[in-house]
Amino acid sequence: MTTALPEWFYPGPPGGWTADMLDHLPPDAPRHVELIDGSLIMMSPQTAFHMLMLRLLERELAPPPDLLVVREMTVTLGLRQRPEPDILVVKSAALKNLKTTSFKPDDVHLVVEVTSPESLDRDRVTKPIKYSDAGIRYLWRVEQEDEGPVVYTFELEPSVKAYVPTGIHRKRLQTDIGFEVDIDLDLGQFTR
Repeated sequence: MTTALPEWFYPGPPGGWTADMLDHLPPDAPRHVELIDGSLIMMSPQTAFHMLMLRLLERELAPPPDLLVVREMTVTLGLRQRPEPDILVVKSAALKNLKTTSFKPDDVHLVVEVTSPESLDRDRVTKPIKYSDAGIRYLWRVEQEDEGPVVYTFELEPSVKAYVPTGIHRKRLQTDIGFEVDIDLDLGQFTR
């Protein structure tokens, strides 16, 4: 069974979708929509792995006071680019008021993408290129391996504006991203 798309979705506005339009989608639009290359991407239903991983990272990331952990908010990278990472660490000053819906790349310290089968190519290829082109210093990609997470960590090499791997983490995430990170990756702590 297929569901018809609402009238506002297709064929889209004249000239295509732009980053500022995400704040003005109709009330019946899905809660989580991102803009990649001018195309609206609807988020698929969340798995328990995804939900627990977000809960863990949001709870355990402990940045200094000038940084703040936020989840499921967008980063405006350009006119037709407004992805929604799962977790962001941003400058505290960037959260100017409670109506903030998106951050600028200069305000983003870390982006975290927790993959799902439908987002795997975007999270492995498309988004890292866009984040590195925008100058975001740190990227983590989290994938499910058997029943546990594996976290791939990257840092921007500024002379070529590309990410280089800094680690592959199973069971424990220990790294330095301008502040020390030490997180037990056992998701079983939420289900016991």
